Amino acid sequence: MSHHWTQTWTFFDGSWQEGNIPILGVRSHATWLGTSVFDGARAFEGVTPDLDLHCARVNRSARAMGLKPLVSVEKWVELAHQGVKRFAPGAALYIRPMYWAEYPGARTVDADPESTRWCLSLYEAGMPSPDHGTAITLSRYRRPTIECAVTDAKAGCLYPNNARALVEAHARGFDNAVLCDMLGNVAELATANVFLAKDGVAFTPAPNGTFLAGITRTRTANLLREAGIEVVEAALTWRDFLEADEIFSTGNYSKVTPVTRIEARDLQPGPVYRRAREVYWEFAHS
Repeated sequence: MSHHWTQTWTFFDGSWQEGNIPILGVRSHATWLGTSVFDGARAFEGVTPDLDLHCARVNRSARAMGLKPLVSVEKWVELAHQGVKRFAPGAALYIRPMYWAEYPGARTVDADPESTRWCLSLYEAGMPSPDHGTAITLSRYRRPTIECAVTDAKAGCLYPNNARALVEAHARGFDNAVLCDMLGNVAELATANVFLAKDGVAFTPAPNGTFLAGITRTRTANLLREAGIEVVEAALTWRDFLEADEIFSTGNYSKVTPVTRIEARDLQPGPVYRRAREVYWEFAHS
């Protein structure tokens, strides 16, 4: 199966390089044992909202993975703006800073933090249309706790678990899957954070260390509060979602997107979702 690689520029080893460049070898620690972290920011319509927060988070993720964050937030941001200029003005881009370990530490399975490497990759990725609502289902898979996985990092090795939830949901005719934490409370969607609205109040799962409480999630919650809408972070059950008036997701890739079906029940994009999308776009362009 051939994949279509969209236009890609990567800053690696001191220069900008085009295409899907090789960055790992067969003995690189990250190839073998999964010690890589990344973050994702967006450029769209000529703006890069919260780029600095995404760059700060990749540095926190590096530390959580036992790597050395070698690039200052200012340098990440400066390089990202350089990279954006290599594409057509206003192009929708994914901006991905990464760190990984090249060599093992003294115990082989651990990484040598002194061998940390990094790159910044930007590539064309269209913004999904808000008119295409998402259909969601409950996954049998769960999010791990901090005792079971590096859940305090945006680590590549966390994603195969979400991927199997997605694949299983797709096989049953859904676009995305709701994953619960080990206590059975809703944590997130496989690829985004999730909100519900009930009687005009927005609710979203309270951060408990099992999922990344995303930058777009936090930003959207704060913007809704500023717009006079109550936002409650709480332990939410699957039943809370089944009985919601509205459901929507937030994430870097799509920003704010409506859920239009949960299991067999159809939902309409509602007023809280519409306000969330409106205030986020206003913020992004401000």
